[in-house]
Amino acid sequence: MLYGGAAAVAAAAGAGVAWRKIQPHQTVSAVSASANGADPFWSLSFDTPDGRPLTMNTFRGKPLLVNFWGTWCPPCIEELPLLNSFYVANKARGWQLLGLAVDQPSAVRKWLQAKPLDFAVGMAGLGGTELSKAMGNTAGSLPFTVVFDAAGQVQHRKIGKVTPEELKLWAAA
Repeated sequence: MLYGGAAAVAAAAGAGVAWRKIQPHQTVSAVSASANGADPFWSLSFDTPDGRPLTMNTFRGKPLLVNFWGTWCPPCIEELPLLNSFYVANKARGWQLLGLAVDQPSAVRKWLQAKPLDFAVGMAGLGGTELSKAMGNTAGSLPFTVVFDAAGQVQHRKIGKVTPEELKLWAAA
């Protein structure tokens, strides 16, 4: 019965992914400048897991790595220690890191109590999937990482877990 239930869930998930891929989607660029020069991404605001506001504009002017993740996502959880080490090693060089949780605040708070992170975490909620798609995550899968330079321009996008080699390359640029 357990295997049958797991198979049904997997089949439903696969059907959902297939349906999503064949549906036409409007392309929205959350990271392209508008006519007046304002960038919609930098005007966004998220709550931290404890409810404080976290505005994207405070991250302008320095390199920023944004990682979309969830407590329910095994590859996300596997890469968080690597991202945390990257942040600790590079923050003195001006690097910033923001983890946008596509999750429930209570789950993120519980996870962070067990495994605290040194970088900022914002609650993107289920809308985080759409935001990540607007930023180039065509599959809508997690983890997804976007790297901005100090001028706020996208330099790199990565669907899936980042590697130490990629982080080293990004930090050197």
